[in-house]
Amino acid sequence: MKNDGGRADEPTSYLIPPPGAPAPPPPAAGPAAAPAPGQPDRAAGTPAPGAASHGAAAHPPEPHRPPASHPAPGTPAPVPTEVVAAPPPRPPHGAVPGAAGPAPGRAIGGRYRLLSRLGHGGMGTVWRARDEVVDREVAVKEPRVPDQLSEQERQTVYQRMRREARSAAAIDHPSVVTVHDVVVEDGRPWIVMELVRGQSLGDRLGEGTLDPREAARIGLAVLGALTAAHEAGVLHRDVKPDNVLLGRHDRVVLTDFGIAQVEGEQRLTETGAFVGSPEYIAPERVLGQLPGPESDLWSLGVLLYAAVEGMSPYRRSNTPATLQAVLSAEPPAPARGAGALGHLVMQLLRKDPAARPAPAEIRQTLENVARPPQPQPALLPTRAMAGGGAGGLLRTPGGRFGLGGGLLAAVLALVLVVANPFGGDGPPEDWRVREEGEIVKASLFLPPDYERTDSEEGYVTFADPSGVYTVELWRDQDTGEPDDPPNPDSAEKAAEELVTYYEGGAENSVKEARSTTRQALQQEREAVQVLTTYRDYGANEDDITRHFREHVYVNEDRVVWRLRVRMPAEGHARPEGEKLFDEIVSHLKIQEL
Repeated sequence: MKNDGGRADEPTSYLIPPPGAPAPPPPAAGPAAAPAPGQPDRAAGTPAPGAASHGAAAHPPEPHRPPASHPAPGTPAPVPTEVVAAPPPRPPHGAVPGAAGPAPGRAIGGRYRLLSRLGHGGMGTVWRARDEVVDREVAVKEPRVPDQLSEQERQTVYQRMRREARSAAAIDHPSVVTVHDVVVEDGRPWIVMELVRGQSLGDRLGEGTLDPREAARIGLAVLGALTAAHEAGVLHRDVKPDNVLLGRHDRVVLTDFGIAQVEGEQRLTETGAFVGSPEYIAPERVLGQLPGPESDLWSLGVLLYAAVEGMSPYRRSNTPATLQAVLSAEPPAPARGAGALGHLVMQLLRKDPAARPAPAEIRQTLENVARPPQPQPALLPTRAMAGGGAGGLLRTPGGRFGLGGGLLAAVLALVLVVANPFGGDGPPEDWRVREEGEIVKASLFLPPDYERTDSEEGYVTFADPSGVYTVELWRDQDTGEPDDPPNPDSAEKAAEELVTYYEGGAENSVKEARSTTRQALQQEREAVQVLTTYRDYGANEDDITRHFREHVYVNEDRVVWRLRVRMPAEGHARPEGEKLFDEIVSHLKIQEL
């Protein structure tokens, strides 16, 4: 496997050996077959056409001739008897002796006529073929394994290919490649699949990154395929751009279930080893823990990150460094995918599998991002609407009223747009996600120029450059002294304590405080908000009053999260602060729910 782990000519199921295992000798490389003319045809699991192969070549290597032996000093030379030619190496299973494997024109299973190679990797060659029974073109995957593998290892590869066919055939979804047949020839399974005409997402990203809307559209299709696979008891375990094909008519296909794990089946991987592409493997798999559907969702997050940024955030110069980055690195939020998509990606890349969002939440966010922008209505009437010109219309009282009413409606619409700039489903496009999982086990969406000004265990604060607004977030896990009162067991009680605290003077820090509460939700669970208007202690009568908006949530373990936005209580800054608070709360994500 390449250290960069991200190109189409590498085998997707190449085995990473356990520590200390001897490395196999490098195989000889031969010329690669040219792709068919015209539009590139990519089959499920097909590497890039014309790319060099890892562990397999288009032609077998030249016969190896052992070097002549030399007797030890003082030993008499042996008497020559007869020169015997060394036997030729064993050809690959299913290869025609003296030929470079199967050639175009051969019929597999007496039905599938090989036409041309589409590509090859270390574990297989994919052919474009014609099904002579129903007269259609298909993709046929031929198993090819390195010569240095033992017979037992060969059988493991063949069994993995049979599993690939069973895994894909068990999943009913338009974004999963259709398996037509499995033909066993010369003891090897050949998989017959639909031919997907197009390029892989990996090839597409070689031409440039995607805009967030297109990345979300592709992510939706991959999510649908993964959800259908998980419902069938199948984990893909190798979700990456090279295994996503972009077919005609905007079709997206997830391919290569060769290392998929089927619920209830025996594992094929040797003890202490794992398979897949390091920069797309979830941290729990690196640690040897039992993977689940959340592991595939992690890989989806890395795929989406790569789609908008051009590469995986965990790619390093070698495999150990890549795996270490997967375990410990906290990548920056994607710059080109800022907004709802970036926030979702950072949630998917949480190290704790239980903290990653559920498929329904992922789907909702991707649908919102992928939805095309709605056209805005015209704000001013045209001359055609004025019935021959605005001057003629204004001559009559009815015309003056009609035009005035139209202008009034347009102005009101404009006021509504200005007054509610956050009216969409997602956060503002230029806002950034702030992952604070290490400190408060939550993530926030904030304007891009807000900077973190303070942090300690269980507390972070952000301020805008003007100093008008301050955003604070606490996480209180009741770490006080034994005699301290315990944390409240509900958000209502926590809110009541805040009201009592503020109206009692907040330990002589505020005065004239007035607080009210209202019901709210936090990720579909009950929460409470506290609204407090007050004066700072020692303020004069003509000093400006201040205002708190707070959002309080308490989980089953009596851990309290408290988000507070400070703002002026008067002037135009107050309504802007209220909108700021509502937007931040609506996209606050707490991990321990």
